[in-house]
Amino acid sequence: MIERYTERDINSLWDEYNRLKVMLDVELAVCRAWSEQGRIPEDALDDIVSHAHFTVERVKEIEQRTQHDVVAFVSAVAESIGENGRYLHLGMTSSDILDTASSIMIRDTLEIIITALNDLDSVVVDLAKKYKHLPCIGRTHGIHAEPMSLGLKFLNWHAELLRDIGRLEYAKKDISAGKISGAVGTYAMCNPQLEARVCELLGLEPAKVSNQILQRDRHAAVLNALALMGSTLERMALEVRNLQRTEVREAFEPFGVGQKGSSAMPHKRNPIKCERVCGMSRLLRGYALTGMENIALWHERDISHSSTERVIWPDAFNIACFMVRSMTKILRGLVVDETRVKHNVNKTNGLVYSQRVLTFLLDELKLSREDAYAIVQENAMKTASSGVAFLDLLLTDDRLQGVVDPEKIRELFENDFYLRYVDEIFARFFGEE
Repeated sequence: MIERYTERDINSLWDEYNRLKVMLDVELAVCRAWSEQGRIPEDALDDIVSHAHFTVERVKEIEQRTQHDVVAFVSAVAESIGENGRYLHLGMTSSDILDTASSIMIRDTLEIIITALNDLDSVVVDLAKKYKHLPCIGRTHGIHAEPMSLGLKFLNWHAELLRDIGRLEYAKKDISAGKISGAVGTYAMCNPQLEARVCELLGLEPAKVSNQILQRDRHAAVLNALALMGSTLERMALEVRNLQRTEVREAFEPFGVGQKGSSAMPHKRNPIKCERVCGMSRLLRGYALTGMENIALWHERDISHSSTERVIWPDAFNIACFMVRSMTKILRGLVVDETRVKHNVNKTNGLVYSQRVLTFLLDELKLSREDAYAIVQENAMKTASSGVAFLDLLLTDDRLQGVVDPEKIRELFENDFYLRYVDEIFARFFGEE
């Protein structure tokens, strides 16, 4: 991952030193399990645990000769131990150590992302509650539809974030698996009890069945959960971008002191942070596709997945965490222009109340739907073309004068009607408050 989008805590889990350190943790757990089974003498285990270490430089030096990263790692550690280094990697194949170590790293990474996502969700909940009863215009197809609550917009995000958190929690549980089952998963050179003990020591569940690797549907599920989360963040960021448009101006992402919007136009206040989130979500979806392509391998495995995973895993996790934390900062500093929000509800001179007027005419005058629709639509189109208030046109319509109490028509142009169930919707999430 390029430095611009690197999250320090995520990167520290995926740098070369930590990757090899976790591999060493797996090797030492295997040694301990073998010792408990009597395969490795206790004094040899003590020697291994006391002296086993490596340097990244030495591993790379050996790999230049062997052209095999795991062989190079095991050799480097073994030479640091001395004679008892011969007990390292007993009965194991490379993927036993690689896949089990990767499960640990992915599990720990997901924990960081889930924590960050919960932080974001708490900010969204605060916004939802703050603007719970603020009327705003709802839009469909980008066109003014009917009044709604601005808080409901944020509550909708909260509901989706909860689903994202659930998917990531499930993916974390599914990926928290290890395998020490040998070259093609038969335990020919080890035994299932060894695998179970190693996984217990590492906080993993043993895979019920594997071949040479842990099957990549687990990893694809992680990447797909991240991609779905990224799409949620994109939806949120895109909404802020739209609300910040010059013609709307209802909400704005933070704009720092000294920040510049354009090298040419000093007046610009561009939603660059939200645009960045939208762009990065495309990367996550691309990584998810690669993850699914990695599921189908030749027979018990090939290594066509390996080269892609060296890139997509650290990149995807850095990007995902960067996006979550960026969106948290954006929403924590979100500037809502409440006056503008209220102004935009009335921007169409009352047209957004048309469905309520239509329903009223159907109920009050018992008109056919076609006749009622014609009255409402004709006056609506006149309002759109002339700018005369929709209510005024209805009050002067010959078809309604003397037939409908004008006060009843005026009552149709109130926002409280559209917000009357907002508390009930919120109660589904937070109970009665």
